[in-house]
Amino acid sequence: MKNAIIVHGTGGTPDSFWLPSIKKFLENEGYKVWVPQLPDSDTPNLKTQLPFILGGEFNSETIMIGHSAGCPLILSVLENIRVKIHKVILVAGFCRPTGKDKQQDILLLQKKYNWEKIKNNAFNFVFINSDNDPWGCNDKEGYYMFKKIGGDLIIKKNEGHFGSDVFNQPYRNFPLLEKLLEL
Repeated sequence: MKNAIIVHGTGGTPDSFWLPSIKKFLENEGYKVWVPQLPDSDTPNLKTQLPFILGGEFNSETIMIGHSAGCPLILSVLENIRVKIHKVILVAGFCRPTGKDKQQDILLLQKKYNWEKIKNNAFNFVFINSDNDPWGCNDKEGYYMFKKIGGDLIIKKNEGHFGSDVFNQPYRNFPLLEKLLEL
């Protein structure tokens, strides 16, 4: 069964930014879509969020999409599942401390990632980052993950964080992401 899991970032909800429009798009394409409200959303913690997401359905037709802090969570999921999923799209993703909140990064990030296991648990990877992300989830982070895993790297100019309340970037629709999901 085609299913998708969309994971929001820090302080987010299932209604944040482009998540509702992508959920609707995928449902119209015949996907069963889960956009969970993550526990500890304001202070993401891998110890509580990872078991929560691992309770989802994973199969060879699963697509996982993450935004910001949802991206390192997805990397951790990929280390822990026992099935190879269809596609992973990481938007404004990162896997190293961004320098903005080191204490928060310690709770959210793994000290070390098993890149080979991550790579082997998805058929396709797409990284979408901007050259001016104000939170440090920028093109350098996208390139770092791309070098570790491979896939496709898309660097956008002046797109910020692809959604941010703090920086007044509503980003309600995401046509590029819809195009990528059509492939």
